[in-house]
Amino acid sequence: MADVDRDMKVVILAGGFGTRISEESQFKPKPMIEIGDKPILWHIMKIYSYYGFNDFVICLGYKGYYIKEYFSHYFLHESDVTFDFAKENEMVIHRSVSDPWRVTLVDTGKTTMTGGRLKRVEKYIENKSFMLTYGDGVADINIEDLVKYHRSHGKLCTVTSIQPNGRFGALELGPDHTVKDFSEKPKGDGSWINAGFFVMEPQVLQYIQDDQTNLEKDSLEKIAKDGHMMAYKHSGFWQPMDTMRDKNHLEELWRDENAPWKKGDM
Repeated sequence: MADVDRDMKVVILAGGFGTRISEESQFKPKPMIEIGDKPILWHIMKIYSYYGFNDFVICLGYKGYYIKEYFSHYFLHESDVTFDFAKENEMVIHRSVSDPWRVTLVDTGKTTMTGGRLKRVEKYIENKSFMLTYGDGVADINIEDLVKYHRSHGKLCTVTSIQPNGRFGALELGPDHTVKDFSEKPKGDGSWINAGFFVMEPQVLQYIQDDQTNLEKDSLEKIAKDGHMMAYKHSGFWQPMDTMRDKNHLEELWRDENAPWKKGDM
C-alpha cells in the first residue's frame, strides 16, 4: 500500500448561506459558528492536522471576510503577548501555541454552487490528489486510513459513508464497496449516506462545468455511474451542524468532555 502524502491539500467548502441555522448564520458564515469557544471550521482542521495534514484551501463565499479576519489574527489570538505602549507601541510574543497550518483562503463567489467552488480552486490543487470536506461536519474518522484506502483501489473518488438515522441522502453500494449510485435526497432510513471527508484525484474536476455545477447532484452522481467512486465505510461518530439542535448537541458533547472527534491538543 502506498505511503501517505502528508503534503496533500485539504479543500474545505465554507461558502454556503447556512439557511437552516439562520439563528446564527445571519451574523457569520456557518463554518464560523462556535463549538466551545472555537469555530467548527477549527475543529475540522484539527481533525486533519492530528494526522499530519496541514495544507488547507478554504472555499469562501457568504461572509467570507469573516473567515479572512479570523485567520489574519489567528497567530496573535493563540499567543501570550505584551503590548508596551511606553516603548513605541512595542509588541512582544512570549509564547505561541499556533498550529503548523498553511491556509489559502479563496473567494469562490457568493452564489456559486459546490462544484463551482471546487473548480475555482483548481490552480491551488496543483493537479495532485487532494481531500475535500464540508465546513460544517465533524467525525472521529481516521484520516490516514481513509487516504490509504483511497490509494488501494485506484478510483477517482472516495467518499466517506455512514449509516445515520435516515434523514440524509443515500449511496447504493456494491459488494466490493463500489458506489453504484450517488443520490442526494433518496427516501428511506438506514442507507449508507454521504458524510463528506472525500479523497479525490484531479480528474474529478473534469466533471465540473461551471459555477452552477452542483458537486453532489451533477458531478458525483456522474462519477458514481461511470464506476469511478468507492466508499470508505465509517462506523464511528459523525455529526453535521445543519440546525441549532445539531449545534446544541455538539456543544453539549464538547462541554461534557465527551466529544468523539476531539484529538490531540484540541
